Amino acid sequence: MNVAAEPCPCGTGVPYGRCCGRWHDGPDHLQASSAEALMRSRYSAFVRGDAAYLLATWHPSTRPASLPANEPGLRWLGLEVKRHALQDASHATVEFVARSKLGGRAHRLHELSRFVREDGRWYYVDGDVR
Repeated sequence: MNVAAEPCPCGTGVPYGRCCGRWHDGPDHLQASSAEALMRSRYSAFVRGDAAYLLATWHPSTRPASLPANEPGLRWLGLEVKRHALQDASHATVEFVARSKLGGRAHRLHELSRFVREDGRWYYVDGDVR
């Protein structure tokens, strides 16, 4: 099966090519329509090891210079979006739980992430781990 036809890692049930893949591989003008869509696309980018996309969607005020590669053997197991809230037209939060497994041990990341919209484009700013 080609990657574009596989179910998207973000858990929507939509094929990757019509879900997060359109933002990962699409032209610059094709941007996530909401903070939740951006968060889902960032999760999928973590699954695919797409550091370039992760850095491009990270707000410049908090963006690191680089990201480490996924550790060998890391498997992402799923994403659950708990809630998405707009504070105003340019600020939003997304609470999520991402599950992974590394070296036979299960891991759970529960985060409340902050997003900002500038020039019509959503960016990840930072998050509080729960």
